[in-house]
Amino acid sequence: MFDLVPFRKNNGLRRRDSFEGMLDSFFNDDFFNGFPTFSKGFNVDLRETDSQYIIEADLPGVNKDSLNIYYENNYLTISAKREDVLEDNSSGFIRRERSYGEFSRAFYVDNIDENSIDASFNNGVLNITMNKLSKVNPNRRSIDIH
Repeated sequence: MFDLVPFRKNNGLRRRDSFEGMLDSFFNDDFFNGFPTFSKGFNVDLRETDSQYIIEADLPGVNKDSLNIYYENNYLTISAKREDVLEDNSSGFIRRERSYGEFSRAFYVDNIDENSIDASFNNGVLNITMNKLSKVNPNRRSIDIH
């Protein structure tokens, strides 16, 4: 089984006043958030075949040596670090949208052969394949409605 629970900062469940809505509208405008950043995590695609789980993670600007992948207690954790190598302080930046720092995501994955986890990194895309141990056939039965 593979499980990923999305987290949304603004899930629409709380009541907001008009001033707070105006601030959110202003700071969430394209001027401030024109491009996705690592502050929200990195983007992944999760796929399942009959015999494998496959993760493809976009990690542009990250070196292979800055990546760490761990599998422990049914959690696969991907962590990455992208460093700011800017040495010239008089570069005249008006706006900087590229993020630097450490980023991590964890995925709950069970029923895999942890010794056969394979990872490759090419052109900023991390590919991880995990072989399933066996086909899980859940006990499923139809329930009559009275």
